[in-house]
Amino acid sequence: MSFNTSLTGLNAATADLNVKSNNIANVSTTGFKSSRAEFADVYAVSAFGTSNTAIGSGVVLNNVNQQFKQGNLQFTDSALDLGISGQGFFALAPSQTSGEIVYSRAGAFGINADGFVVNSSGQFLKIFPVNPDGTVSSTSITSSTALQLPAVTGTPNPTANITLSANLTSTAPALADAVPIDPTNPTTFTNSTSVTMYDSLGNEHILTMYYKKTDAATNQWDVDVYINEPLGAPPAAQQTQLGVTKTLDFDPSLGGALSSVPSDQTYTITTLASGAAVPQVFNFDFLGTTQNSSAFAINNITQDGFSTGRLSGLDISDQGIVRATYTNGQAVPLGKIVLASFANVQGLRQIGNTSWAETLDSGPVVAGEAGTGTFGLIQSGALEESNVDLTKELVGLITAQRNFQANSKAIETNNAITQTIINLR
Repeated sequence: MSFNTSLTGLNAATADLNVKSNNIANVSTTGFKSSRAEFADVYAVSAFGTSNTAIGSGVVLNNVNQQFKQGNLQFTDSALDLGISGQGFFALAPSQTSGEIVYSRAGAFGINADGFVVNSSGQFLKIFPVNPDGTVSSTSITSSTALQLPAVTGTPNPTANITLSANLTSTAPALADAVPIDPTNPTTFTNSTSVTMYDSLGNEHILTMYYKKTDAATNQWDVDVYINEPLGAPPAAQQTQLGVTKTLDFDPSLGGALSSVPSDQTYTITTLASGAAVPQVFNFDFLGTTQNSSAFAINNITQDGFSTGRLSGLDISDQGIVRATYTNGQAVPLGKIVLASFANVQGLRQIGNTSWAETLDSGPVVAGEAGTGTFGLIQSGALEESNVDLTKELVGLITAQRNFQANSKAIETNNAITQTIINLR
């Protein structure tokens, strides 16, 4: 009996050595979680026996418990290296169309030949679908999809709204009202400025605004909008007026602010040599324009069109929003990285490649967004290192070795006692 008891001790010490050796072997494995061997004593007492005199029958390996404490974040130069600061797992699919989901803390991702974001094992990173403003449209893990980079060329967007506020000098002399604005004759207008707009093909067009003070007593200015078409033509010779002349009225009691704006601020382009879609209708907002003693100046100018852009990179926020950035200054949201949690993370089943699978013991997966509830934040350009404490594991190796030697000594002692009994005469 004592031989078997000592044998269980040898097996336990061996299991402890194996667990600690595995931890040490993965000290540099990204996203690895260390394990701890847990043991239980063995007692064999019959229904009619007495526990007062029962002697234990050894030890048994009861559980190998994983320790899911946070590992240190190591910063890198790749935007697709992702680390989770806090709770949660990345959700990964073994294939693009697979309904199976596995979970991992290892965030070393790259791009495959089809533009999908995958890890070194070819597993696909899952994201929630988002609206154009970046808000999540569904947080169900069944509605999540594999993250794929868009085409390398961004779609252009024609200008639909222009806002331009300027200051017009109040001391400027009034010009003859009967003489219309002529872009080729600087004496017919007081000031001018330009803005770039875009057509449906992403081509640039120059709009020029000509301001003419028509009445000093009533603080009125006329504004004409011209387009330089075709692009590259001489600035004045090929300019075409859009719409009709608009009148701006200013109120001196309001510090020279607009007292009224034109009721119709829409303009229509009917012909474009670039071959872009026409008619192109856009709104020109003069709100914010003033007339005071300051020199002519542009206070604010915006327009919502943009040209064709090339994909320049990815931007991933700490909330997990993935945006594709383009050379035309646009950032298009692609999705929000799925994070998963479980009621009992120790119940997850290890499947290798620093991945885990859901089990009955772990409870059902709870999918959510980074930075909400108990979920941690996502750090782009960082990897979570192994949480193995190397010093602790090396000391544990010595302890396990001593345990093995002690149990070996117990077997040696039992053998000596048995030999003594055999030699009795």
